[in-house]
Formats: sequence, structure tokens, C-alpha cells
Amino acid sequence: MTPAVRKPAGFTLIEILVALAVFAALAAIAWGALSQIARTRAALDQQQQRFAQVVRAVSDLERDLRQAISRPVRGNFGELLPALAGTGERIELSRLGHANPRAEQRSNIERVRYEVESRALRRGRYEVLDRAAGSRPQWREQVDEVERFRLRYLDAQGIWQEQWPPRETAVEILPRAVEFSIALDDLGELRRVIALPGTIPTRGVGANGTPAQGTLPPVPNPLPMPQL
Repeated sequence: MTPAVRKPAGFTLIEILVALAVFAALAAIAWGALSQIARTRAALDQQQQRFAQVVRAVSDLERDLRQAISRPVRGNFGELLPALAGTGERIELSRLGHANPRAEQRSNIERVRYEVESRALRRGRYEVLDRAAGSRPQWREQVDEVERFRLRYLDAQGIWQEQWPPRETAVEILPRAVEFSIALDDLGELRRVIALPGTIPTRGVGANGTPAQGTLPPVPNPLPMPQL
């Protein structure tokens, strides 16, 4: 009697469908986890870039204030501008430390300005200290999503002023300190109080015949005022 031949066992259709369903579920879970990791990493990178932007903006303003110098300048029409001029929402000042890697014939003092435009804090710098007609600053955006930018100025009596210089204050006098606050949509309010150097303006002419630090150059010929 011939023994019966066994047919090779295989997977039933139901088993195959169950296996496919399990594989699909595992693949979906893995894909979701990878997607979540990618989104988290992108959010962290974006947040890190934001923090770096804010830190750089605050550091630039702090550095400019710490390097402030008693050097008034001439405006576009020959008018005398204070060494530091500020309101509650903008500030302009003369500062030391203007890098000169090419050893050009220019001052190491720089005139800078901060203000908010279209919800972005921006920094402007002038090519020259004493301007000609039409001189404009070169602007660079420091930080965006700014809700509010406020400034105050501490005078010699320890009283906070909303603008600088106050009345009856010489144009070369610097405040004792400047307080600034930046309110950002995503990070809240940042506040700093920066003590300014006690710079005493010098007089006379430098070794190369240019005005010494703190000394105003001769007043140029009056320029015609624009017609309004």
C-alpha cells in the first residue's frame, strides 16, 4: 500500500492579510516616530537660531553702549548733534572700536543708531562721523517680531530721563547708564541696564592734524535748507 504524500503546508489568505496588517501598523508607527523626531529637530534648530539672533542683537547694543564716547557730531546741515541722542524709542551715539583691518585713513569712532521699523529692531551705521547733505545710515536688521523697544537714561543725579540729553545739558555729556527693554512676541521681555564709561571730552588736535576725540571739527559752510 502506497503511503499518502503530504502536500507542503503554506500560509492561508487570512494569515497573509494579518501579517500585512501588522507590518503596515509597525511601518506607520515607525514613520510617525521618525516624522515626530524630524519635526522636533526642526523646531529645536529654529528655536536655537532664534535664541542666537536675540543674543546677538542684545550683545551688539550692549557693546555699543559700553563703548560710547563723548564725541558730538555734525548733522546733514551742519547742525550740532549730541554725543548720545535718544528718546524712549530710538537712540543714536558715537562709539569707539570701529574696526579698521585695512589701515584706512579714518577715525576709529563710529556713529550708530537703533530703532524699530516694521516690528524689527535695526542698527544703522554712518560711513562718516560729520555728515554731508544726504548722508544716510546703512541699516542691518538685528531681531524681528519686536512688540516693543523702550529706552531710559540715568542722569548725574540718579534720575531716569525719558530722553537724552535733557534741557540745559551739554551735548558732549553722556548719561551714567542706559536702560533698554525689548519685548518679543515669542520670548517675552528682555531688560538690561548698561553703565556707560565716564568719558571726559578732550580738546585740541591729534597728532595727524585731525580733531582729537571729543573735539568738533570746524563748522563747514552752511548748507541750504531743503524747501518744504
